[in-house]
Amino acid sequence: MSGFAIGRIDSSKPWTNIMPPIQQTVGPDVQTILDAKRIQAEEDIIKALELAAKLQSQQQQVSGSPERETEYDGNSLTTCSKKYGNSACRARVSTPAVAEKATPVPGPVSSLFRVLDPAQLTRAEFIEMAEKHEIEIDLAKNPSLDQTTQQYIVSRYRVLHDKVKEAHLYDCNYVNYLKELCRYSLLFACFFTALKYEYFLVSAAFLGMFWHQIMFTAHDAGHLAITHNFVVDSLIGIFIADFCCGLSLGWWKSSHNVHHLVTNHPEHDPDIQNAPLLATSPSFFRSIKSTYYGGFVFFWDKTADYIAPLQKYTYYPIMGIARFNLYLLSWIHLLRRNNSSLGKARWTRPTEMLFMACYWYLFGYRLLWLSIPTWGMRVAFVLVSHVITFPLHIQITLSHFSMSTADLGPSESFAQRQLRTTMDVDCPEWFDWVHGGLQFQAIHHLFPRVPRHNLRKVQKLVKAFCDETGLEYKILGFVEGNKDVLSRLGEVGRQVEFLRKCEGWVRENKVLAEAY
Repeated sequence: MSGFAIGRIDSSKPWTNIMPPIQQTVGPDVQTILDAKRIQAEEDIIKALELAAKLQSQQQQVSGSPERETEYDGNSLTTCSKKYGNSACRARVSTPAVAEKATPVPGPVSSLFRVLDPAQLTRAEFIEMAEKHEIEIDLAKNPSLDQTTQQYIVSRYRVLHDKVKEAHLYDCNYVNYLKELCRYSLLFACFFTALKYEYFLVSAAFLGMFWHQIMFTAHDAGHLAITHNFVVDSLIGIFIADFCCGLSLGWWKSSHNVHHLVTNHPEHDPDIQNAPLLATSPSFFRSIKSTYYGGFVFFWDKTADYIAPLQKYTYYPIMGIARFNLYLLSWIHLLRRNNSSLGKARWTRPTEMLFMACYWYLFGYRLLWLSIPTWGMRVAFVLVSHVITFPLHIQITLSHFSMSTADLGPSESFAQRQLRTTMDVDCPEWFDWVHGGLQFQAIHHLFPRVPRHNLRKVQKLVKAFCDETGLEYKILGFVEGNKDVLSRLGEVGRQVEFLRKCEGWVRENKVLAEAY
């Protein structure tokens, strides 16, 4: 690697992150832009917060003591649960490196609607205000972005990493995968037995459960978390993903690696680029251009304005049929020349195409065409087997859809960004096999190559790390996590409804003819 070195880092001075060229804009740096936005909207936000607190206070006097109360201290709106007391208020925290005054957390964007007049806002102004307000929420909830604080977090993260290595938590215990293999074999045997005796829908259900469980190991292999050997783990992953499930491991790694680098960034993370069907950020309202999909624009038009408010109701049905979209993305990835694997990975592309052809021969021809007698039953078999996998898609989105999508700039440390954009799911240890390690998504984002069977052990170390640095480690139960996702989808839907009012005013007054 020395042949590729372009310079040396002065270890006596703290490292300062720079903005990648793909994210750079013409003009001042990101921090300057963020400061300008805060100053520009400060008066409007303060007035809105004062009036919102006043209105809620009046509402409390009429309806009695609520479950949640709102306080305004002259800077921002803080919502606290009276049931749990002050512990339910998340204030800005300081690391031992920097002592600063705690800042109450503002309410969501929708808390401002009662005091904002859509007749006074253009579409662009509202989007900018919503993005700015969500940045304010993150700045209030998390440690300061100043260099001293972030360098302290970086230093403690390195110590945490050393503890993980010293505890041998990167080492894989293959006995755990032997247990996994037994479970996969049992599910496949049940599928095959039910098919033999022509219980087709029962067979389809077991096939779906087999796909759901075995893909957890493909995820491990994609991260080289099993043997830590590229060839061996790639073969394991390709066999499972391409041959057993008909999905391209190469496509998944291409998408998933970007997701890990720029988690929950609307313009860069393909895992949240589902607009207009599912929008988790007001940034999508401006028709963003995806850097992952080669500049493809996720247009936000009048149709999106009517689809988005319904997304909290369509979320589960979409998750039920999400697997069909993965087939399409897999083949698009493999058939595009610019996505061909190079170097030591050159062999993976033809191997994947061969294994996926085998999958469709076995599933499409041998199973659906030859083993199932009628078209009606074939369609039912496909639907049941694919819809059964919908918990996997919920597990994938659960840890990110309700979390922050704001970009706080290059000064934010890796550990802070991962914990700010990722949530864990709480479950008893005996239930870990159902979630397949995805319940430790925040831990996994900090240490992607730690085998999933060791993530519960790493969790204890990460909790201590968060207590030490002031970072928030968010963990909810599965039901509470689903409620959190639906709440976020509903919040963005309410923002779209307000946006439609702003746009309607613009259209009626013929001020912005080029809105679409």
